[in-house]
Amino acid sequence: MSHLHYDKKILNRVKRIQGQMTAVEKSLLNPESSCIDVLQQVAAVKGAVNGLMNQLMELHLKEHVLKDVDHVNDEEVQKFLALLQRYL
Repeated sequence: MSHLHYDKKILNRVKRIQGQMTAVEKSLLNPESSCIDVLQQVAAVKGAVNGLMNQLMELHLKEHVLKDVDHVNDEEVQKFLALLQRYL
């Protein structure tokens, strides 16, 4: 996936996830943090990682799977991507 290092959106997502994980770590080290607060932060990280995975799979599909296909039905591709997002 050498094309990914050009994608600033991917890098920005990763940096946001890193920031979220740092916040989780700080919450775990803070004796005043509640379990619910930590769980909510972890749920946010999980959502962010799922979003990153969806974006990476979409890029992979477009860049590697469908790149050399003569005819691509864009509507079907979008339906497939929506399906993936629902189940991931």
